[in-house]
Amino acid sequence: MLRCSDEQRRARLALRHHLAPAARGDDVVAVAGDLVGLHASDPASIVLAAEARMRGSAHAALEDALYEERSLVRLIGMRRTMFVVPVALAAVVQASSTRGLVPGERRRFVAQLEAGGVTDDGAGWLAATEAATLAALAQRGEASTAELSAAVPALRAKVTVAPGRAYGGSQGVAWKVLFLLAADGHIVRGRPLGSWVSTMHRWAPMRGWLPGGIAELDTDAAAAELVRRWLAAFGPATMTDLKWWTGWTAGLLKRALAQIDTAEVALDGGATGLVLAGDEAPVAAPAPWAALLPALDPTAMGWKERDWYLGAHREALFDRTGNIGPTVWWEGRIVGGWAQRADGELAVRLLEDVGADGAAAIDAEVARLHTRLGDLRVTPRFRTPLERELAA
Repeated sequence: MLRCSDEQRRARLALRHHLAPAARGDDVVAVAGDLVGLHASDPASIVLAAEARMRGSAHAALEDALYEERSLVRLIGMRRTMFVVPVALAAVVQASSTRGLVPGERRRFVAQLEAGGVTDDGAGWLAATEAATLAALAQRGEASTAELSAAVPALRAKVTVAPGRAYGGSQGVAWKVLFLLAADGHIVRGRPLGSWVSTMHRWAPMRGWLPGGIAELDTDAAAAELVRRWLAAFGPATMTDLKWWTGWTAGLLKRALAQIDTAEVALDGGATGLVLAGDEAPVAAPAPWAALLPALDPTAMGWKERDWYLGAHREALFDRTGNIGPTVWWEGRIVGGWAQRADGELAVRLLEDVGADGAAAIDAEVARLHTRLGDLRVTPRFRTPLERELAA
């Protein structure tokens, strides 16, 4: 069995994730595809993740790809996480990861509607409300959640969530109805209502947004294609990494792996990793590089077993639910964190010594990001201990 050292994994990461300066891209759609999607639960992360990997500014390119050319699309994907993916990859994600979420989500929501006193027939209420919502959206072309709620009275209903818990309370149902319609591929998130960091979007019918909608694929075939793409970008990876990143059952992952040719490699620390067959050979390490990556960056969140690039910094850089904050990278490892203060200053704290060359390269990335951000202010949706401290 060939060995793939931590240093070799970091070299692959630098090149395949477009983080080394020589590997930065010019096509934002290609970059998103090479990463098997950009995390989009935090809208700012989409832009900042692309900025870190593009030679030119990513903001205008993303706007064009998402809302004009529509060569990128935002959808719920792996682990119920929002991703921005190329349209060609959307069908793969939908069939392998999104479609399987819907039955369980529907059952739980129907039970919640009935337990909350909204209706005695949760399934019938949901079907009628979805139909009315789709009709209202078709009539308008695009609409916000508030506009749809004004047009469809049922969307104004409320249910009680987490009764008896400190964080429980009354919650509107509109978001869940729209979530289910989006997960089924009927509607899509369009332009944000505010700036590019806004979490509020207008909705549009999927078939009007993408001619023909999202193609229907076989689940197992789509799962195999997703794993193939993921291993090309993130391999070598352990089975623990694969199962965590996909969020799939062990059965679906096993069937997907049976359809593609893989090879095992020995990892530092004694674990066994998987790569695509023929991808075992080492790659040449790029010149030393630094990067400032945003919260929920697809590289930082790409593996479950992270010691080879995270080191001992988990407590400072993750929140309690497993979301990573903004990170500073040097030579394929996380070495610190950063935050933007109210006055626009980018505050950085290194958590280990990177030497004079590393410090200079990080300073250059700080200046580069400061120029890209301009007057914009970015606060992650999920705050982490170090980010909160630096932003204060």
